[in-house]
Amino acid sequence: MSDSKEPADELAGTEQPFVQHLMELRDRLLYGMAGLGICMALLAIWPGPSGLIDLIAVPILSHMPAGTEKLIAVGVFSPFFVPLKVLAMAALLMSLPWWMYQIWAFVAPGLYSHEKRFAVPLIIVGSLLAYMGIAFVQFFVLDKMFGFIQQFTPKSVAATPDIASYVEAILSLYLAFGLAFQVPIVVVLLVKMDLVTVEKLKEFRGYFVVLAFIIAAVVTPPDVISQLALAVPMCLLYELGIWGSQWFVRSTQAPATPEDSAS
Repeated sequence: MSDSKEPADELAGTEQPFVQHLMELRDRLLYGMAGLGICMALLAIWPGPSGLIDLIAVPILSHMPAGTEKLIAVGVFSPFFVPLKVLAMAALLMSLPWWMYQIWAFVAPGLYSHEKRFAVPLIIVGSLLAYMGIAFVQFFVLDKMFGFIQQFTPKSVAATPDIASYVEAILSLYLAFGLAFQVPIVVVLLVKMDLVTVEKLKEFRGYFVVLAFIIAAVVTPPDVISQLALAVPMCLLYELGIWGSQWFVRSTQAPATPEDSAS
């Protein structure tokens, strides 16, 4: 008879009733909303809704003719609701790490210690990638895109965009690039969950390039600048995800048991 014992499952006995899970989820949502409210209050104090509008309007105003560097408000309530919308979106972005922490705190009790060790780095990297995608839009894509579009504006046409449509357009770009920059995280998670192998990802590389350009053509305005600006980083981030998945899977392997060592 062997004296070896089965390794104890560190999650054994930690199961909770379904109602308790719902209560935990409710608390996490309330914590997240509280953080969002604090961020909105801070941004309302400085730089304020008007300051945020002035910031996001810089790329298009820099390409408008001298003396016309202003956006117009067609809707009756646009001057009031559009700045509030921008304030809410900015607060959501500012509180993104806090929301990610709440998600992690909710699922952490169901993770093993070797999985918890790398959950926080994934959250941090995912948040940083989202911020990088939005900053890429604000400081590069919008400037190049509006410069390209203004070249085709006839001299007899006064290009004075509506503030509501402008904000809607750039917020959609922020969302598209923020999500697209999560490609490495998605690739790592797919490999970690054994849904796909690194070898299959390498074989799919050519198809992903085509897929990236199709996605860019669908979610970006019909100009080549913004489409290339989204598709090319997605392809580079896909390669980063392949490299990261190999390292991540090796680093998050479960500790070897005595039976594994014997075999």
